[in-house]
Amino acid sequence: MAASRPKSALPIGVAHFSSIMLPPAEFAKIAGRAGFSRIGLRLHPAFPGAPYYELPVGGAAAGELKAVLAGEEVEVFDIEFFVLDPSFEASSVEATLAAAANIGARRLSVCGDDPDHARLLSNFSDICVLAGQYGLAVDIENMGWRVVKGFEDSIELVTRAGMENAGVLVDGVHFFRNGAAPADLRANLDKVKHVQLCDVAGPAPTKPEEMIAEARSGRLPPGEGELPLSDLVAVVGTAASISVEVPLVGSMAPEAHLKHLFNCAERMVRPDR
Repeated sequence: MAASRPKSALPIGVAHFSSIMLPPAEFAKIAGRAGFSRIGLRLHPAFPGAPYYELPVGGAAAGELKAVLAGEEVEVFDIEFFVLDPSFEASSVEATLAAAANIGARRLSVCGDDPDHARLLSNFSDICVLAGQYGLAVDIENMGWRVVKGFEDSIELVTRAGMENAGVLVDGVHFFRNGAAPADLRANLDKVKHVQLCDVAGPAPTKPEEMIAEARSGRLPPGEGELPLSDLVAVVGTAASISVEVPLVGSMAPEAHLKHLFNCAERMVRPDR
């Protein structure tokens, strides 16, 4: 069945974390009918105990997802999430990369949390090489409580790695809360491949536990907080893919939540509508 509403002329994606309780096929269906053209899927836990879904190649779940993607005219843009910590080994996640390629994903996201910068660089390069074998690119996302804390740290890692399939993921909350500004984005736009819109309000947290709480349960739909996201969008233009990531907190139905997120994101990227 085709989506119940037209898609935006500019493709807009939505991260799985926005309604992580939905299995991939159901998430794709509801996201498509809300207006999204692309989805991200969480195929690996972002932290111990975090929800995620496995889609082994040849399995029934992957087949069901492919059918939904075709019917709803939705594509998988990215998958997440690998933490490049001291114990990370690229070879251990190859099955996930194969699963991502099997469902048509283009990119995967990682974060850096290894104080040994030489090892971090080596592991980032290794995952880029392995991902490249599956036709995937790799985006590093900065987070205030990790070693790759600020946007400038992400840029430095990608620059040092020098891998053709390496890029930077800009998350609105992490970007602004950790000291970056639209001018920083403009100066490094060639390395930014994916921008996630999300908003917050109030003073920036300073303690790691507060940063984590805000990132996981304190986000607002784009335009409903205080971040200068419109300036971010103006700089990006069509140079990077745009998506939205705002976890569902509270009793709102996933259908209503995703439709509201699409409407907020579309108003921001297409203010003429």
